[in-house]
Amino acid sequence: MAYILESTHIDVPPAAAGDALRAWGALHTRLASGFVTDTVLDRGDRVVTFCDGSVVRERLDSCDEHAHRLAWSIVDGPYLHHHASAQVSDDGHGATDFVWIADVLPDTLAERTAQMMRLGIEAVRRTLDTR
Repeated sequence: MAYILESTHIDVPPAAAGDALRAWGALHTRLASGFVTDTVLDRGDRVVTFCDGSVVRERLDSCDEHAHRLAWSIVDGPYLHHHASAQVSDDGHGATDFVWIADVLPDTLAERTAQMMRLGIEAVRRTLDTR
């Protein structure tokens, strides 16, 4: 199983980044604008359209408001297994460290997933920096 980790520093308070992360149905406007072009809620899942036109269904696995952590799985897409989490924390100076982790199968999708996560985390940084 491939393990992928991306992280970035964002000059916003962790509470603001955590609020954007928890906005499950507003991924395309609150967290990853430009990388995600649309998010539609369907029976609690979110159907996500990415900038390259790909579409996946994501299911929320857990949301820990105190830890500013969200975990989800892609349940309708190219993966045999996909589990991801994102967490924000204080960098010690009032800004945010943002970490995104994914475990994926098959391994042949690891490089493509890593490329998308690099684009995605840059969009998160840009989106939150402009707020």
